[in-house]
Amino acid sequence: MSRFWIDKISSVKPYVPGEQPTSDTLIKLNTNEHALLPSDSVLAAIKSASGEALRRYPDPSAAGLRAAIAATESVSPERVFVGNGSDEVLAHLWFAFLKGRRVQTLDTTYGFYPVWAGLYDAKLTEVPVLDDFSVDVDALKKDGAAIVLANPNAPTGQALTRDDIASLVDSNSDRLVVVDEAYFGFGAETAVPLIADYDNLIVTRSLSKSHALAGMRVGYAIAQPDLIEGLSRVKDSFNSYPLDVIAQAAATAAIEDRRWLEGASKTVREVRDVMSAGLQALGFEVLPSQANFIFTQHTALPGHLIFDALRDRDILVRRWDKQRIKNWLRISVGTMAQAEQLLGVMREIVSPETG
Repeated sequence: MSRFWIDKISSVKPYVPGEQPTSDTLIKLNTNEHALLPSDSVLAAIKSASGEALRRYPDPSAAGLRAAIAATESVSPERVFVGNGSDEVLAHLWFAFLKGRRVQTLDTTYGFYPVWAGLYDAKLTEVPVLDDFSVDVDALKKDGAAIVLANPNAPTGQALTRDDIASLVDSNSDRLVVVDEAYFGFGAETAVPLIADYDNLIVTRSLSKSHALAGMRVGYAIAQPDLIEGLSRVKDSFNSYPLDVIAQAAATAAIEDRRWLEGASKTVREVRDVMSAGLQALGFEVLPSQANFIFTQHTALPGHLIFDALRDRDILVRRWDKQRIKNWLRISVGTMAQAEQLLGVMREIVSPETG
């Protein structure tokens, strides 16, 4: 700790990301990267974005990328904001609209939300999820505070329907509802079509999971123009060039390659089904997932023992010490070969219980 720290920095509790090991021998199922490589068109765009393009500053408005997103989502480019990963987009959003205000989120959800609340002095209320980890929509309606909601939720993988989201947005037109769709593309309904009718709704997304671009750091938000202007004001007061030319080129190619997205998402869903069924056969409870991960616990063995046993066998998954979910593991959907290896190792770990 430096004597030059302000009080806020002394008190803030930073987010701890999932482990990023350097070893190539590990089966990495802990941070929900896509199991497949990006599309060939993305790789080609990265190769072509060089030379003269690197000498110049990137387009600060990322007009080409915003136009591609707008065309795909059937909105105007004025309703699209892009940033250096969805975490940056969300951080700008917390500063622009939620700083010092009352905010609701869930008690079991993305761990960055309380961090931003603390950093920006928001008055955060964590609404408990139900016993089955589903979202209590009626409980969220009772308080007039803004709502920040991951959909599908992380780490549970469960999702609300578009009608559920509409009922939240419609229940109080004077509060902002933020729907974090970091895991869109794997089965859940998107709230983007609601943007046309509601000026109190923002949908954020990431290309890390759906488009296999976690290493590129690209995210975006869709909302009505007044909200997008607010985000742009924060961005241009912080960093006018958040996306470099390579990131803009790669992300534009990814957004435009709908065929790859549909095929890759189908593959993830198929592997997810195999993993879920295989774990259930070994005595695991598995929540229904609409993301590229599953949330599971064994009916007899504690989570920390399984977590450690997997790591001893070079398989990384994610676990938290939070009381309500300490026995649960979040396991990313990998390739079919990785799923089969995971299930084989799990069979060894739980064999005393499975006979």
